[in-house]
Order: sequence, then structure tokens, then C-alpha cells
Amino acid sequence: MKLASIGECMIELSRRPGGLYALAHGGDTLNTAVYLARLGAAVDYVTALGDDPYGDAMVASWQAEGVGVGRVTRMTGRVTGLYIIETDDKGERRFYYWRDRSPAREIFAMPDTPALVEALEDYDLVYLSGISLSLYGDDGRGLLFDTLSRVRQRGGRVVFDSNYRPRNWPSAGRARAVFIQALGLADIALCSADDFRGLFGGGSDGDPVYLCRAQGVGEIVVKDETEPARVVADGKEARVPIGTRQKPVDTTAAGDSFNAAYLAARLAGSSPDESARNGHRLAAAVIMHPGAIIPQDAMPAGLIRADMDKERTSP
Repeated sequence: MKLASIGECMIELSRRPGGLYALAHGGDTLNTAVYLARLGAAVDYVTALGDDPYGDAMVASWQAEGVGVGRVTRMTGRVTGLYIIETDDKGERRFYYWRDRSPAREIFAMPDTPALVEALEDYDLVYLSGISLSLYGDDGRGLLFDTLSRVRQRGGRVVFDSNYRPRNWPSAGRARAVFIQALGLADIALCSADDFRGLFGGGSDGDPVYLCRAQGVGEIVVKDETEPARVVADGKEARVPIGTRQKPVDTTAAGDSFNAAYLAARLAGSSPDESARNGHRLAAAVIMHPGAIIPQDAMPAGLIRADMDKERTSP
């Protein structure tokens, strides 16, 4: 099986004790790709970077993690995007972006785009997020949606993570319309209850399960901070508790890592419920460390790993 994760990775600056900033890099779909690779999945990251040294360092680190970089485009004379994270005493984050000219915004409007689109159609699973969709503009999203439709026609699957950042969109109405389109193409929806409340409002009309079912999504996972995850698949709904609650050090990539461990377990043939427990275990470890990507030796023992040699029956 071949997996593709589509999105943007940027230079990251995060404040450390004493007021100095640490240099790293991050992006929601990149975080998921790294954790998927650590859990045995064969995953390529699909993005564009500048030809600056920070982009060089990113590509080298992804290769070291086992993430495929053959679909990473380098743009001559361009600079990779940047963001700063400020974390409060509860571990919650605020993000400040310098990304208007980020090369990743142009992956569906490049001379190489036709070749990229053709390559994407051959993947068994394509993963993207609401942040991914905010990058491309109407023409780019239209091309991406057409590509995802052909992925499904060829027997591949599409996974959509709701990740919604209001400042990335011209209006909430435009974001709502795009999310509905994306859900209509998704086989698996990994939803944040906060995202859906912020975008669609409270009540039953904004309920992630209701909205996903209305668009024909067959497998739905709803994450709601410290509440049990709602897992809907095969006509059944279950609640999967988080387990022991901890005061987080940094909640960056909690959802991204959950998604990776969930998908890895599904690729191994685990049930949706057990896959959600796998997601909780990894996310619980990630939030106890600063930054999006925890050290290799901090990965919790006993996680279910993807079995990439299995004949594909799930997710």
C-alpha cells in the first residue's frame, strides 16, 4: 500500500523557558506523516518548499524518519513559510503565521502539477486536512477534488481531518462549503468537535456525525478534548475513553498523532474502537513533550503498527 499526506510544513519558532525561541518545523499533515512512518506505514509527503537551507533541513529530517520525499517540490528563489507558537500555562497554543508566499500554496498550480496529479491517483490512501484545503484557492481545490474523486474510482481511499483555522479562510461560509465538499469525497473523517462547533455552530445541525453521515462518510471519529472519542463505523457507534488524564505540557500535534495511530491500527486490521484506543495512547504521550514531534525513545510501547504487507481490506 502507498499512502500520501498532502499539505504544508513550515519553519517553526517556539518559546522556551527564559524567553528564547527554539527552531524546528511543523505542519499538521506532516506531523501525521511522521508518526505514520514511525508506526510502519509507507507514506509520502506531498508539498512544496523553498530552496532555502531550512527546506534542506526539513527534507533531510523527513528522510531520516522514513517519510518519502519524492513528491516534495523545491521552488527556486522562494522561501519556506514560517510560524511562531506561543503556549500558555495550560499547554494551549496560539499560532502566528508568515505564509502568504509559502510555496506549498502552489502545488496545484505549478508546471509539474499534471505529473503530481497523475501520481496521486495511484495512491491507496490519500490524507489531507482542513488546513490543506485552505491553501490552494478555488481552482487548486477544484483540481484536488477531481483528483480525489479519481483516487476513489480506482479503489483508493480518502481520509479527511477537519483541522479548521478561521484566519486561513476568507469567510466561514466559504470554509463551510469547502468542508462539505471534502466530506462528500471522504471515506474516513477524523473530526474535531471544536472545529465543527466553530464552523457549523452548536446543536444537531453542527454535529460532526450528522454532517458526515449526510455526506455519505462511512467511518467517522470525533475527538472532543478530554471527552471520549465517538467512533461510528459499520452501522455502530461507540465511545472510546481517553484513559488517565494528564496536565499537558504542550497540546501541539495531539490530534495529528491520534490520527496517525488510528490509521496505523486500521491498516493493521484493528477495529475502529481499538484503533481509537491506539490513537489515544500516542496522543497522551505527545502532549507530555514540547513541540509536535516527540523523540523516538518517547514513543509509547505497545502501539499497534501498520501491517503494510496485508492485502488491503481496511481502513
